[in-house]
Amino acid sequence: MEAVKQVKGRMAPLDRADVDTDQIIPKQFLKRIERTGYGPFLFYDWRQADDFVLNRPEHQGASVLVTGANFGCGSSREHAPWALRDAGYRAIVSPSFADIFRANCYKTGLLAVPLPESQVRHLIDLASEDPTTMVTIDLEKQEVRGDGFTYRFEIDPFYRDCLINGLDEISLIERHDKSIAAYETRRAAWMPAVK
Repeated sequence: MEAVKQVKGRMAPLDRADVDTDQIIPKQFLKRIERTGYGPFLFYDWRQADDFVLNRPEHQGASVLVTGANFGCGSSREHAPWALRDAGYRAIVSPSFADIFRANCYKTGLLAVPLPESQVRHLIDLASEDPTTMVTIDLEKQEVRGDGFTYRFEIDPFYRDCLINGLDEISLIERHDKSIAAYETRRAAWMPAVK
């Protein structure tokens, strides 16, 4: 997994609460076996409406999605953070996230940033009024910064360490290569061998 220390870029405002994973990536697109190629199907049903905010040209290329509370609720699917990443988002800012969705984000290198509702409202308003507004999300300092504001956020220390160091589940196991190899040399002969 690629390390995530900072995300810098423009924000796209999705002023909706309770956005579920079925809206993020509808079920008909879950047949793929790859982790890529989901971006074109992100918010597929909503994108059919010409006035959907993320269809607007001024929000194309944004790397930070700012949205309402309880983002990623609904069914558990890794495809949701894959679709968001594939569409170019590197961070999602919301007052709250569904637990499984948040964990899936962190496992795929997508930064899920929790901020109080009033601060998220400020960011949504900024992005709506001036789509060129830039923010920096600094994971090491746990801050969201922009012109005239700095918002502090908290993130689970384990996930923070994994993101900063680019550690996925395989990498975490590989950290223990020497211990695993040492165990294998003393493992009882009757136990199954790892090949």
